[in-house]
Amino acid sequence: MADEKNNLKNDYDYSRETYYELIEKGKDALENMIEVARESEHPRAYEVLSGMIKNVSDVNDRLMDLNKKQKDIDKEEVRQVGSTTNNVFLGSTSDLQKILQNDKEIIDVTPK
Repeated sequence: MADEKNNLKNDYDYSRETYYELIEKGKDALENMIEVARESEHPRAYEVLSGMIKNVSDVNDRLMDLNKKQKDIDKEEVRQVGSTTNNVFLGSTSDLQKILQNDKEIIDVTPK
């Protein structure tokens, strides 16, 4: 269980770091492409720029999804930690009254 938890944490950290790197590189590439599109004024350059903006935006969304998935995993772990114990009394009502009243006055509940 500890290894699995450690693997999940490592994978999360690695994915998060990768997304950050992709976003930073995408932002640098966007700056360069903006200059190319501005200087060339070519429609294809603006089309490529538009696609790059969408890609960087998609990576941002994936980063947010990764965080949400991590929170969901943490919630599942919290739910699994607790345990519920249900106590069920098997006996007659007079037995229950004996237990509750510690053999004080017992009320007979048997129908006549």
